[in-house]
Parts: sequence; structure tokens; C-alpha cells
Amino acid sequence: MKLFLKCDFNTIRKKVLESTLNKFDVKFTIVGFGEVEFLEKLDAAKYDAINNELKEYGIEIVENKVSILIQKIKDTIVDMVYNEETNVNVKSSVYLSEKLKRSYGYLSSLFSEVTYTSIENFIILQKIEYTKQLILNTELSLTEISFKLGYSSVAHLSNQFKNTTGITPSAFRRIILKRREIA
Repeated sequence: MKLFLKCDFNTIRKKVLESTLNKFDVKFTIVGFGEVEFLEKLDAAKYDAINNELKEYGIEIVENKVSILIQKIKDTIVDMVYNEETNVNVKSSVYLSEKLKRSYGYLSSLFSEVTYTSIENFIILQKIEYTKQLILNTELSLTEISFKLGYSSVAHLSNQFKNTTGITPSAFRRIILKRREIA
């Protein structure tokens, strides 16, 4: 029997982080989305051990200011796309600027320079990944999914989905249903 799970990756990441830091008996506070403040000085051995353990879960300690800002941009985009409470009807450029308290031009330029892709493309990739999850784990129609993700139409979502994955969302759904029949 196969089970399909719906999960909030931000909650999972926070739980892994808390569990790991508690395991190493570190005093800390979670300051914000993806930010931790250590309330004590860590020696190099403990720091390396924590860093290595977190890497096993795909969590990386980021130290330089540019890397931190790039990670904040990514986290803010993921939160914007996946979290229904933050899924607001404002332009992503406005949302990012307000959330990160920097001009969108600066954020966009820095993001492109460091990641070799645009913020817009990263948003599209996140929306397509979320669309896949919604197709896999819910009974939502493509119309409902496109509305949920702020697309102007199903056609717009379908075009971006096909440009990104090579197949339409409907074809993706048919493939998934076929696989579930076989399993």
C-alpha cells in the first residue's frame, strides 16, 4: 500500500533544526523564518558537528551576508508560494521588497548575479513544484489550483507547467493516476 503525505516543509525544517540544536544542548532562539540566534558562543567542534548533522537534512548554515540575503529571498518566495496565510494578492516584487526591506531592483540584481537565474524564474519553479504536489495530494481541479497560485487562467498555469516540465498538468495527472492504478 502506498501512502501520499501532505507536509509543510517549513514546519519540518523548524522541527529538525530545533531537535538538532537541542540534541547538542545549544541555547538558541528562532528569530524569524530560517534564522536562528545562538545565545552562547559555540566552539569550533560543536559548530562543525551541528553543521554536519544539519547537512544530512539538507539544511545549511549560511554565514556571509550575500548568501544570507539570497537564502532569505528563497525562503520568502517559498513561504509566499506555499503558505496560504501569506498568499496575498500583491505583486511578488512588492511582497519581496516589503518583507525584506530592500528595493526589488537590488534584490533581483543580486539574486540573478549569485544564482544565475531570475527571481521570476525561481517563483515559477516553486509554483510548478507546488502544482505537482497539489495534483499528487489533493483532488483540486486545475482551475482551483491556478486560482490558489494566483494565475490569471488555467491556460497560463498550463503553459508555464509545460514550459518547465515538458508536459501539461493534465498529462502529469494522467501519468500519476496510471502509476497509482499499477501500484
